[in-house]
Amino acid sequence: MAILGKRNILSIVRASAPGLYLEGGELGEILLPGRYIPANLKPKDKLDVFIYRDSEDRLVATTEIPLASVGEFAAMKVVSINDRVGAFLDWGLAKDLLLPFREQEKMVRVGQKVVVFVYLDPKSERIVASARLHRHLNQERPFYRNSQPVELLITGASPLGYQAIVENAHSGLLYRDNITTPLQIGQRLKAFVRNIRPNDQIDLSLDAAGYKRVAPLTDQIVQALEKSGGKLAFDDDSSPEAIRQKFSVSKKAFKQALGKLYKTRRISFQKPGIQLLDNSSWSPGK
Repeated sequence: MAILGKRNILSIVRASAPGLYLEGGELGEILLPGRYIPANLKPKDKLDVFIYRDSEDRLVATTEIPLASVGEFAAMKVVSINDRVGAFLDWGLAKDLLLPFREQEKMVRVGQKVVVFVYLDPKSERIVASARLHRHLNQERPFYRNSQPVELLITGASPLGYQAIVENAHSGLLYRDNITTPLQIGQRLKAFVRNIRPNDQIDLSLDAAGYKRVAPLTDQIVQALEKSGGKLAFDDDSSPEAIRQKFSVSKKAFKQALGKLYKTRRISFQKPGIQLLDNSSWSPGK
């Protein structure tokens, strides 16, 4: 059965002048307009489509991929504002997504990027957005282990760091103490759980702690050296920004990994850069 606001794999029922009609189960036949029909489509192929309502409130399918499906958070740009109903957001589909006035934490403006939750309004059965994020977060206590890798969506800034949604479910705080460059609202990135407080607030870091951080990073540096012919233009004098862009870690973590590789005689410092040494006794993770 097709699900409104989600991607579905649907069979073709019949072709018509407007496009293809797909089997939607209890939702009935759903039109895929001709402009979205893949050029290499075969008669018995099934189609991966997103189901939503068009401007005339009809169920339609599209092969376009929205920035978020129902039940997901994402950052979207405000493209217009209707004084009667609210703001409209670009979510990657032909029809913009409504952010009603009642679902705005504060008034938004055209051109602004706002983080929203996409949900199905139970009264109108229309897909809409909400910027009142806390209403839609998982209210159960989070169960993450310390140093567990997680996916983040940055939602705001504070004196301590950046607020984030963790794994599309919980609220967290990413501390500034190991952030070398400003982050952007709506940015997605990987991080690690530092701690879970009694109030269920998740403390986050861009780096894993201790050995769990250094061991995989040494492997990553050696692999980068091998791919580049044994030399890299990175060392402990490289800028934090360059290190973060290349290895996705802080300069502190990078220096610790270099120290480990140097002590095990796996690399030498060239100043600038590092060189891979032949050391048959070394193995990944040591």
